[in-house]
Amino acid sequence: MDLRHDHYDWALWLAQAGGFDVFMLDFQGSGLSPRPKMDDPCNAPTADQTRALIPNPLSATCPPSYPFQLINSQSDWDELDTVVDYIRRLRRVDKVALVSWSQGAFRAGPYAVQHPEKVESLLFYAPIFNPAGRAGTGSDGFGAPIPLLQPGTPMTLTTRSDLMRLWDPEIKCEGQVEAGIQDVVWSAIMDSDPIGRTWGPPPAGAPEGSPPEGVMRVRSRVIPLWGWNAAIAHRITVPVLIIAGEFDTGAGGIQDFPGLYNEIPHSQKLWFKVQCAGHSMVWESQRKVLHHISKEWLKHGAVDGCARGKFFVDTDGIISPPQDPQDSQYPQDPLASCE
Repeated sequence: MDLRHDHYDWALWLAQAGGFDVFMLDFQGSGLSPRPKMDDPCNAPTADQTRALIPNPLSATCPPSYPFQLINSQSDWDELDTVVDYIRRLRRVDKVALVSWSQGAFRAGPYAVQHPEKVESLLFYAPIFNPAGRAGTGSDGFGAPIPLLQPGTPMTLTTRSDLMRLWDPEIKCEGQVEAGIQDVVWSAIMDSDPIGRTWGPPPAGAPEGSPPEGVMRVRSRVIPLWGWNAAIAHRITVPVLIIAGEFDTGAGGIQDFPGLYNEIPHSQKLWFKVQCAGHSMVWESQRKVLHHISKEWLKHGAVDGCARGKFFVDTDGIISPPQDPQDSQYPQDPLASCE
């Protein structure tokens, strides 16, 4: 979220332009947080070892020393709760606003249902949402439906090529992505993973003996998540804003924006589709729209006076009703209010 590069710093911009205290959480197994059991390259799936780790740092595939997945929904909610309580104590506030990206919706959405007394609002940026997602158990619907220790590996590996295979197909407009920004993004990811940056082959076409391009160690993608579906979304009581690019394909996850918007039962909810932007809008030219809308939302609980409805944002930053009111995937909300 903070590349420290030419106004690509969303969190820093919110702090400076909006006057907010902005905190960023890296969950266990990602970013600058601990990566337990992930320093051992044998704890990557065999397929990842074969394609990315031979001959560096492995000479051959090896079985995992820890043959289990690292996290689950409950461990993530517990980590988030620890951070929220820390911020509440530090800043002497009752509630915090939560901002999530992509799979972060799995953490922020259910957490807000479990702890509405601690959450001021939700901003879902490019949220993954499957109305038919796995349900939890128990009277509150958040109990584990499976044994918490699941077989597998603690991590999977993402190469630069993997990341670009997700990003590049969503780049469909001239000027959507600044030349060289993908290099900046990958460099920032490697800065947060000093071990991962020493693994793998050199960049394609690099001279023999060049340093590795690096791999991003990611806590296992095949993770036993639960508690984020239509029934849980219907229990959200705090204000919600959804924002995503028009070319967003969800990086392989299910994104039912109409389902999420419609399941939220109250009236303070907004949904913005942003022209010429994809799942990685935070690193694209339309990041300025993301910055503006998030600042307005966090300050006022509304955007340009609008507290409810579905809107389209063009490349000039002009906010308007959907371009095609008959679009079944993006129908205008007849109860939209801009008072």
